[in-house]
Amino acid sequence: MNSNLNLALIQQPATDDRQLNVSRGLEAARQAAADGAQVIAFAELAFEPFYPQWRAEPGFERLAEPIPGPITDAFCQLAAELGVVIAINLFEHAGQDAEGRPRTFDASPVIDADGSLLGVTRMLHITDYEGFHEKGYYTPGDSGVPVYSTRFGRLGIAICYDRHYPEYMRALALAGADVVLVPQAGSVGEWPEGLYEAEMRVAAFQNGYYVGLCNRVGPEDRLEFAGESFVCDPRGVVLARAGQGTTEILHCQLDLSQLNDCPARKLFLTDRRPDLYADWFRDRSE
Repeated sequence: MNSNLNLALIQQPATDDRQLNVSRGLEAARQAAADGAQVIAFAELAFEPFYPQWRAEPGFERLAEPIPGPITDAFCQLAAELGVVIAINLFEHAGQDAEGRPRTFDASPVIDADGSLLGVTRMLHITDYEGFHEKGYYTPGDSGVPVYSTRFGRLGIAICYDRHYPEYMRALALAGADVVLVPQAGSVGEWPEGLYEAEMRVAAFQNGYYVGLCNRVGPEDRLEFAGESFVCDPRGVVLARAGQGTTEILHCQLDLSQLNDCPARKLFLTDRRPDLYADWFRDRSE
């Protein structure tokens, strides 16, 4: 496997027209591949409005679609045609639970360069606050913390809210991720100045992988998404950054041969004391 990886983050707005959004996404992926991309990633719910800006109403599950389904089928076909790895994110419908309630997930299918669906990462941690009423839409994920062996490297996914959990970000490192993709829905002014990037720079530095965060962009009904997608290396240095409010394809060349020389892989991970940690995190509420 070549140690150089060309990553492309597709930062584009979403309209109320899902088919139009998918068509734009396919076109953008095709352009990214023509410009040299080997791994192509999209933002959270890239092909539909950000539903959780409104509280869920009865029948919300009709907004979701299965995996495999029309969107994954279209991107699997494109990945095979172009020989690229594609990570998308969508609202997944996965049937019903034992009580007859819909099982719907914030889900990221990962597609290898031969068009095969390698698996689906489902967001584990679900939040609920103004503009992000996610508990009404999403079932907590049940897919664990997978890392996917693709043609171009080992990829992990941290969907939006999951990135705030150091345990999750460390689990991706222990599973061997070289690159972690973060499909994000971050609004303008949502977090204190600088923290948006700093959090992922620290995660990359502490865990020894590249991070590519792909954010939504543009105004919607109740929120304006910031864009500002970025890529940072395993030393925490930002390598590439997209603009605020812009529609663009952010390319970044990653040198995977540098991973074994980064501080996390040379020092932090090798000096861990996992024999101690279980007791530290034991539930003491009882």
